[in-house]
Amino acid sequence: MRNRKNMTNRAEKRIYYKVAVIITAAALFCVQGYALLRASGQESVSAPAVSEEAAKRETAGEEMQLYAQAAVLMDADSGRILYGKNADQKLPMASTTKIMTCILALEYGNPEDIAEVSSYAASMPKVKLYVRQGEKYYLKDLLYSLMLESHNDSAVVVAEAVGGSVEKFAAMMNQKARDIGCFDSYFITPNGLDAKVNDTGKVHSTTAADLAKIMAYCVTDSPEKERFLEITRTQGYDFTDVDGTRSFHCNNHNAFLGMMQEALSGKTGFTNNAGYCYVGAVESEGRIFTVALLACGWPNNRSYKWSDMKKLAAYGMERYQYRDIYEKQTFSDIPVRNGIAGEPGTPFEEAAVSVTLQAEEESLPYLLCEDDRVEVKSRVEPVLDAPVAAGEQVGSVSYYLNGELVKSYAVCAEEEIEERSFLWILKYILKLVTV
Repeated sequence: MRNRKNMTNRAEKRIYYKVAVIITAAALFCVQGYALLRASGQESVSAPAVSEEAAKRETAGEEMQLYAQAAVLMDADSGRILYGKNADQKLPMASTTKIMTCILALEYGNPEDIAEVSSYAASMPKVKLYVRQGEKYYLKDLLYSLMLESHNDSAVVVAEAVGGSVEKFAAMMNQKARDIGCFDSYFITPNGLDAKVNDTGKVHSTTAADLAKIMAYCVTDSPEKERFLEITRTQGYDFTDVDGTRSFHCNNHNAFLGMMQEALSGKTGFTNNAGYCYVGAVESEGRIFTVALLACGWPNNRSYKWSDMKKLAAYGMERYQYRDIYEKQTFSDIPVRNGIAGEPGTPFEEAAVSVTLQAEEESLPYLLCEDDRVEVKSRVEPVLDAPVAAGEQVGSVSYYLNGELVKSYAVCAEEEIEERSFLWILKYILKLVTV
């Protein structure tokens, strides 16, 4: 009788023990959930790393006097405007248009294509090659005529050969401008002669900012940049028509190539409406700057554009150097609410996920001057809700230059964390009871 009573007591104790375990586990689950719920309201943003240079940036416009009504100095690598004067003012750009004509012909045409001269092309005003209707030329030869001598008739022959018509080629020019990120440019002609669309009132025009960006594309980003540079840097070129009946010689009229050893490429332009214009590029110590000048004087002020070009190029080369602004980042594991730990010591062990910065490189060189201010802002979620997928973005590291975002990297979870659902809890409790 006593043995039976002892057995009953031991059975009751086991039941009490299991109930106690279940209640304790449930309590732990609730406590953990409450703690994580409170933590989820916190946000961790790393303190910005601010450069020691002067926080207040001087405006370059107050330091320089230029002849051009609109001008831009641009870092060709990033597209950042380092100096701007009326940078977004829409103005006619004369023959600087031809850099777009040239790069389109290189990208969409074949140098060995044969172009036939139309009556419209032959009717273009000087400056011209004096091609005649029905004559045939190799496209590659016309591009030297276009860029070295700035021949207006050659531009039309090129446009008709590549685009089918001047109108279709102009549509290609406008699409290319948008692709590059130039939304304040409107092309009507392939040679830059002043033009207006009567129905819409739009005129052949661009901005200094857009023109500098188009030149940057031509010398740094275009798949045909090497051929573009080869053509625009050639001092003299001889060719004939396809039949060999007429011979031509072209001289490069870009005098800036001989004014600075850093000169890389460029194109002049002039019309009565546009005045003297110029777009050029300089290269120094791995840095490439592009400069655009619009309405830079009228006759007899031909030399104004060279003065402005040298002044802006010198400004860029003297003040701006590459600096690596990348900062190595490390992150703590992030707790995951209702997540199942991979190797749990207890059924309700807090789950956490490791995170990494998704950066292919560990350097971020940027062209800066001593007044530029760099900030690095990190934001990572303090707590995540299960489930968490491997590779899921959980934060970011962003780089700001003078308050503007220049680069952002994602912070992502390294592994998957499954959800600790009520069904999972029930299965675990049943497992405890049946042990």
